[in-house]
Amino acid sequence: MSTTPRIAIAGAGLGGLVCALVLQQHGVPITVFERETDPHSRSQGGTLDIHEDTGQAALRAAGLFDQFLALSRPESQEWRLYDRHATLIRHDQADEDDLSRPEIDRGQLRALLLDSLAPGTVRWGHSVRAVTPLPHGTARLHHHNHTGEDFDLVIGADGAWSRVRPALSDAQPSYAGVTLVEAHFDDVDQRHPGIAHLVGRGTMSAKAGRRSLVLQRNSAGHVRAYINFRGPQDWHAGLDLADTEAVRARLLAQYQGWDESLLDILRDTEGGFINRPMFVLPVPHMWRRVPGITLLGDAAHLMPPVGVGANLALLDGAELAQAVIGHSTIDEALDAYESVMLPRATDNAKTAQQMLTTLMPDTDSDDAAFPDSLWPADTLPDARPAHTG
Repeated sequence: MSTTPRIAIAGAGLGGLVCALVLQQHGVPITVFERETDPHSRSQGGTLDIHEDTGQAALRAAGLFDQFLALSRPESQEWRLYDRHATLIRHDQADEDDLSRPEIDRGQLRALLLDSLAPGTVRWGHSVRAVTPLPHGTARLHHHNHTGEDFDLVIGADGAWSRVRPALSDAQPSYAGVTLVEAHFDDVDQRHPGIAHLVGRGTMSAKAGRRSLVLQRNSAGHVRAYINFRGPQDWHAGLDLADTEAVRARLLAQYQGWDESLLDILRDTEGGFINRPMFVLPVPHMWRRVPGITLLGDAAHLMPPVGVGANLALLDGAELAQAVIGHSTIDEALDAYESVMLPRATDNAKTAQQMLTTLMPDTDSDDAAFPDSLWPADTLPDARPAHTG
C-alpha cells in the first residue's frame, strides 16, 4: 500500500491472532483489543483437530507450522464410536505418519500465537463497545470507557456475540436446538481408568437418538466431557446450575437406561457442570460492503461446532492479512478477501448444519449409524466459551 494503514482487530482469539501475526511479519503495525484482562483469565476450551488445507495452511503462512507440530498430538486422531450399551461400533486410528488432522489444545495454540507477536500488540482489558463507519472509508472503534479511536480497517474477530458485526449486519445468533453440558476429568489414566479406557488416545462418542456423550483427551491427562442433547434452551428450568449434584441427577435421568460405564461420565466428573447452549448465525450470512470494516471467524460465520470453526477462523485470519499485504488499497483487499471467505463460509455452514442433524437427530431412535461421509469428523469438539473482544 502507498501508506501504512492503521488496523485494529477486536478479539484475541485464534483467527484474530493469526491475522495480526501475518500482518506484523510483513511490517504492518497492528493493535489487538481484547476484553480479557490477561491471557490466563479464563479457560480457552478443549482440543482442536487442525486440518491440512485450512488451519495448517494458516499456520504455515504465519511461519508456525513446525512449532505447531512439536506441540500437536497426531495420535489423538483416534476415534471411537459406541452405542448407548457401550458396544464399540467403530474404531479408527491414524497411521503414525498421518498429519492430516493432528490435535492440539486450544490454549496451547493460542499461547503459541501470542508468544510470536511483538510485545504490546494485544491491549488486554480493552473491550470494544461498537464500531461505526466514517467518511472516506475509515472506521471509529468505540471502547467501553466511551473513548474512541479511528482506523483505516477494523476487523471483527470477536466471536459469537461480536460488537463489530452490527456495523455490517443485523443478524443475531439463534439457538440451534442443541445444548452441550461440559464436564472435566484430571489425571484420567490414574484416577479414572474406566474413562481412560473409553476415550483411548483421542475422542469417543456414544450416541442414541437426540442424545450423545463425548469424551476428548487433552494434553497432560486431562479429559473433557460433553453431554449433548437436543431440546429446549431452558432444559434446566427450576434447576440451580451451580448445584452440581442437582444437575448430575437431572442429567442421569435424561440418560436412564444407558450402560453403567457410560453413566460414569456423568457420575464421576470433577468440579461442576458448564451449560453451553449452541448458537448459530443464519445461513447464508452475507453483508453489503462497508468500507473499513470486516469480520472473520465466528463473528462472520458462527456454525455448529463440528470441527471446522477454528480451522476456518485461522484460514480467514491468514487470508485477510495476505489480502491487505497484497493490494494497494483496503477496499481492494476486502473485495479479494470477502469474495472468497463468504461463499466458503456458506458452504461450510450448510455442511455443518447437515452434520448436526445427522449427529443429533430429533428422534429417540437407538440407531448409532454414522455415515462414512462424516467420519472421522469431530463430534461437537469445538465448544468453547462465548467470546467477545
